[in-house]
Amino acid sequence: MTDRFVRYDVADGCATLTLDSPHNRNAISSRLVAELLQGLADAAADDAARTVVLTHTGGTFCAGADLSEASGASGASGAVDASPAELAAERTRQMVGLLRAIVELPKPVIARVDGHVRAGGMGLVGACDIVVAGPDSTFALTEARLGLAASIISLTVIPRLTARAAGRYFLTGEKFGPHEAEAIGLISEAVQDSEDTVRELVSALRKCSPQGLAESKKLTTMRMLEDFDRYGEVLAAQSAALFGSADAVEGITAFMQKRPPRWAVDG
Repeated sequence: MTDRFVRYDVADGCATLTLDSPHNRNAISSRLVAELLQGLADAAADDAARTVVLTHTGGTFCAGADLSEASGASGASGAVDASPAELAAERTRQMVGLLRAIVELPKPVIARVDGHVRAGGMGLVGACDIVVAGPDSTFALTEARLGLAASIISLTVIPRLTARAAGRYFLTGEKFGPHEAEAIGLISEAVQDSEDTVRELVSALRKCSPQGLAESKKLTTMRMLEDFDRYGEVLAAQSAALFGSADAVEGITAFMQKRPPRWAVDG
């Protein structure tokens, strides 16, 4: 059996989904999405799992979209004859489905972050019910620096942030740390030891009934899900269009070549 990009383990009433694709910093590839969706489905059906923890190996929680796929190298099936528009639409559908699966899961999802979170990874963080981040964590919405916008992930990130924080970080792409992330509402708590804190949270959740957890979660996610229904198609179309734009092609190419994009202005 080949190595998995997402590992699934259950112990002490908790299903742990570990992003384990270090070669691309746990980037959101078609394969990672498929395995994460399967893990979420397994956790939902597993009576031994009262809660779910989403975590990672290595120094990056999630680097955002797999730009080797975004550049049009291949689709989910590995085909190279799909058009850029088709590839963008496919990636967009995958991301919408993944974020919605986390939000709709009838069990609490806790993110344990001990590394860097960028772009689409911010969407995963926003979709989780509780987020605990260690001192080495950093966060950034880098899409504007690539000629893109945080279209789909805005569905889960904007509801978490203060309006002023969204206005700043969606536009600037600045990096910020766990204490700022806590202050603006992106994460639940910035801690020194994320593992101990998550263990305490899982213990507390074991005292709750499955029905109580599921129904209580619905109260906290119903408005976010309404936004998926209301704006999902519009944002998906925006995302797919932006990936095929000249600015995005230049931004992604420049990023992969480790050079400034032509439209960047030194300041």
